[in-house]
Amino acid sequence: MMSDPDRALAVLHALHKMAVGLSIDDFGTGYSSLAYIKRLPVQEIKLDRSFVMNLDQATGGDQVIVETSIRMAHALALKIVAEGVETKNTFDILTSMGCDVLQGYYMSRPIPFEALQCMLRETEGVFRHPQV
Repeated sequence: MMSDPDRALAVLHALHKMAVGLSIDDFGTGYSSLAYIKRLPVQEIKLDRSFVMNLDQATGGDQVIVETSIRMAHALALKIVAEGVETKNTFDILTSMGCDVLQGYYMSRPIPFEALQCMLRETEGVFRHPQV
């Protein structure tokens, strides 16, 4: 994408027209700058786990970064995914901030598809956001 941004943008717009959902991964790090949110036809941003990992320790400004990212995403009509949710406390903090989607070991370690189907049947509604 970085080597030919105009072509990449054209491909992303074509995918968007085909109703393919697009997300900016690892938001807040590396190449994922704020400029891309305006230019790219994305529907969600994935907040990098480095901001989420120590969220329950309230150090280093991570809470401010996460909360601001959530508010910004919602103001731009984007969903936000928090990566690296590993504790109930982090889960609770993120849901109270209004984060749309949470992913991480707190919900489940990676599992085969068949096991996922079984787990979803058994835990229906357990991890739903309180406002859903």
